Amino acid sequence: MAFGRTPLGSATGGGRAMGGGAQRPLSDINVTPLVDVMLVLLVIFIITAPLMASSIKLDLPQTDAGQPNDAPKFVSLSVDASGKVFLNDKAVTDEELAQQLEKAAADSKDTEVQLRADQTVPYGKVVALMGIANKAGLSRIGFVTEAEPAQQKPR
Repeated sequence: MAFGRTPLGSATGGGRAMGGGAQRPLSDINVTPLVDVMLVLLVIFIITAPLMASSIKLDLPQTDAGQPNDAPKFVSLSVDASGKVFLNDKAVTDEELAQQLEKAAADSKDTEVQLRADQTVPYGKVVALMGIANKAGLSRIGFVTEAEPAQQKPR
């Protein structure tokens, strides 16, 4: 021990546990690279998954049939408390109603009649209007109502 040197591996040797500059092996697993790789794979999967769903190339035939984005056609038929009839918010007589419903049926047999009737209107008047629509060729009739106000349940 000449000239004040301390032997390797001592407490004052700069923290080296082994001689010759070798580092002590780590006992913990570093998961950061694993997480990085998994996130990259996840992003790649998210991007490519929708593309794989429709990977079959088809030359589909063309048709003039109705497309799914076609809006359903309907006419609004209303009867107020006094028995006055309105077609698409315009007052009409029974004869005008029959003519306009026949015209709507000629445009499309799938046209729906949305019937709104005041609750005081006699049932016979509603049935008569349904008969006019059916005679005009419109058999799809929907009854429009209002939902009852929600009642609070006792706790």
